[in-house]
Amino acid sequence: MVLLFHVAASTGYLTRQGALPSLLSRGEIGVPIFFTLSGLLLYRPWAAAALGLRPAPGTGGYLWKRALRLLPAYWALVVVTMVMYAEDHLTDIWTWLSLATLTYSYDPHPWWNNYLGPNGMGQIWSLTVEAAFYVALPFLAFLLRLWAKRAGEDVGARARRLLYGLGGYSLISMVYALGVSYTSNEGFYGNWLPRYLIWFAIGMALAVVSVWAHAESDQSPAGEGDRPVGRFCRTVAASWGMCWITAALLYCVSSTPLTGVSRFIAASAWTTELHIVLYGLVAAFLIAPVALAPADHPATRQILGNRVMAFLGKISYSVFLWQFVVIYVWFDITNHPPFTGNLLVDFPVCTLLTVGVSTLSYYLIESPVRRLGTRRRTSVRRQPVGDGVPG
Repeated sequence: MVLLFHVAASTGYLTRQGALPSLLSRGEIGVPIFFTLSGLLLYRPWAAAALGLRPAPGTGGYLWKRALRLLPAYWALVVVTMVMYAEDHLTDIWTWLSLATLTYSYDPHPWWNNYLGPNGMGQIWSLTVEAAFYVALPFLAFLLRLWAKRAGEDVGARARRLLYGLGGYSLISMVYALGVSYTSNEGFYGNWLPRYLIWFAIGMALAVVSVWAHAESDQSPAGEGDRPVGRFCRTVAASWGMCWITAALLYCVSSTPLTGVSRFIAASAWTTELHIVLYGLVAAFLIAPVALAPADHPATRQILGNRVMAFLGKISYSVFLWQFVVIYVWFDITNHPPFTGNLLVDFPVCTLLTVGVSTLSYYLIESPVRRLGTRRRTSVRRQPVGDGVPG
């Protein structure tokens, strides 16, 4: 989705009038989906700990694994883009440090004169937000756990408190976005974690519900009827078609002026808030049936678990990283002037090239680093996971 959005923008297609350009102009919807998935997958062990089902994950080990997952392939991108597009700044130590540590989004006056990133890295602004969430998550989870423990030992009471706390995080996001919309530098402050915390919180809430349902099933005597949370999860999973249709309809609504023209063009406070809420709802309805479904759910297994989708999922991080470099190189080869091209030709070609480059990146960088991380984990004593809680 993000690749299609970037190719369409590079060809100038998004400046046209009509329904299809309007729909494609919201291809950035991949970002809230990405953030919601991160909240779901990364917070789940902390959610289980907050419900008293397992010890809390170790912060050091967690950050080490996140760094191994995020940085090596990204550093390769930094080197390539700096050599290709920033020859005048190759000796600039501050540029290398800020890019390497994903902290350049906190510089109010970058030499590339925008708040996305230098040439070839325009998509990395979202990775700076993701990295900030990685660092903040242990603290955010610690606060939620303290709040949940005040409910006593009852799992249901603790889970409800976690959901209330995540509602508070979402409110922080809404208030921050509202305040940023009244500043003179919305593009700068709009790239920071608080603006997007609500999308992470949606995934974290799904994590709480999924763990809560597993805990309920463990506590149910044999033969006892369905518990409410487990029944809710099965209902959502069984309604995957309706949920995805709802997500598609909400996406269409998001493609109207209700959400403004662009995240980087000054908008009213109302369009800013609607942008956040509608995008979050799209992500929630898209992901919830998968997040709450049993592992052997036939629809999600066949649609998302087939060999093609599994492979694309494996290389998806590299697809995210290398797409702009591929687009720029392709446009240079074909001598495209800025914002011109044929979307029907350029998108399939850029997709094939990006998949090829990303496959190399995965097998040459990501996979070896992951094996290194696996070897390190096997040398450290692993903490047990509570019965019935997804690992």
